[in-house]
Amino acid sequence: MMSLPDQVDVLIVGYGPVGAAIAGLLGRYGVRTLVVDKLPDIWMAPRAIALDNEALRILQMVGLPEDAFAKVVIPQVRMRSPHFGEFGRVNTAGTIDGHPKLVTFFQPELERALRTYAERQPSVTARTGVEMVRFDEDRDGVRVVLRTSAGFEEVVRARYLVGADGASSNVRTAIDLDFEGETYGEDWLIVDAAGVPENIDDVEFLCNPDRPTPHMVAPGGRTRWEFMLEPGETREEMEKDSTIARLLEPWAKADEIRIERKAVYRFHARACKRFSKGRVFLAGDAAHVTPPFIGQGLVAGLRDAANLAWKLAWVVRGRASEAILDTYDQERRPHAVKMIRLAKLMGQLVMPRDHVRAVIVHGSMALLRRIPPVRNYFEELGIKPKNAFVQGLFVRGGRGGRRGSWFPQSVVRSDAGVVQLSDDLLGPELALVGLGGDPALSESTERQWSQAGGRTVRLPDMMERGWCLVVRPDRTVMHDGPIEEAERLVTESLRLLGTPAA
Repeated sequence: MMSLPDQVDVLIVGYGPVGAAIAGLLGRYGVRTLVVDKLPDIWMAPRAIALDNEALRILQMVGLPEDAFAKVVIPQVRMRSPHFGEFGRVNTAGTIDGHPKLVTFFQPELERALRTYAERQPSVTARTGVEMVRFDEDRDGVRVVLRTSAGFEEVVRARYLVGADGASSNVRTAIDLDFEGETYGEDWLIVDAAGVPENIDDVEFLCNPDRPTPHMVAPGGRTRWEFMLEPGETREEMEKDSTIARLLEPWAKADEIRIERKAVYRFHARACKRFSKGRVFLAGDAAHVTPPFIGQGLVAGLRDAANLAWKLAWVVRGRASEAILDTYDQERRPHAVKMIRLAKLMGQLVMPRDHVRAVIVHGSMALLRRIPPVRNYFEELGIKPKNAFVQGLFVRGGRGGRRGSWFPQSVVRSDAGVVQLSDDLLGPELALVGLGGDPALSESTERQWSQAGGRTVRLPDMMERGWCLVVRPDRTVMHDGPIEEAERLVTESLRLLGTPAA
């Protein structure tokens, strides 16, 4: 194995999809990055299976092309009851911000695509079969001891350390940031198979209290089932071939399909009390774990990646004050906790464990569907918490609630006549976006804006002609106002970033 670098700007422990996404984003900014993982290669068993439009937009930010990995677009999510038939539905057809509302995917393919992209970046070094042993922090950085697969220990100094090493994170343990809240405490058997005849084309929750079973299609002719364990059932019993065959009888003969994974997992719903401590940051399952009922586990980790990576890059490159790193926890933790609460609520709604409760809950939901505003609220994802911040790295106030929220993406035509998604036109930097006009800056402010990694972009009249916005690299609106006040907006934004020139 090639030797490890002595010094880097950022060391990432964990090379799953979240760690790979952070490495890819840091690589876009030329940040010297080392990412390590104790496994020698990608774990080929499928795990996460769903991505929403926000996750797909973040993968676009990372730089993955649309065809980088296979996806199945899901038109709807249905909830079925043995007492009422279809009592609930979520409309996932169509697009938001240029991407499908919901897709399923094969995680090893996504990980391979993310690793390939990250390792193309000259500033990124990736090493597998390398385990973090310990680390200690001082005022200038973190001294990390790593052990290679050959048993040798090497020391790497990094300015910052990111733990993206999963729910059993060694990084989290080392900084004594335990999960808070009660464990969800439910065991489920996950079965992934390929070659299932007459496969479905959507996601359905079979909400039978005797055996709740989410069931969904995935790329490559794959299907996933999740069977809730009943009291007294054991892992050994449920993972037997005979048990799998019995459970799959309504859909297929087990000996006529290919079982890719069968494993019992305990679903958890917990988050750390903080996502960072000193120069150490937690991301993905290392910071929060959620039940899969709303498909937001990996999505939340990718939100972490988008929020954290650009802030680390701006500090490392001297474009912003180190103080902006405190806003990672301020912005991400409240939203992650909201998603965990929603997942727990959905689990309780669609997976009651007795028939009396099922009749009450599912019957009530079936009746509420008859009220158009209530039906639309649930079916059009109104219940999903928006990716918007109450506090963090944005200028408070403004009209319309844009600041602290995502800037919408649309299909636009550039001045050169190229039709593209607006994020691609904005690029990976800070952007001063003029809607239907060109924001004007003084020569000195333009120079400071450029030194802070900013650019100026004119878009067609997407929301309000004569308006301009300062948009962060993670597409969060940092500031906005009339286009003639662009100078003030940029100056206040630079001051918020703590840009040295400002």
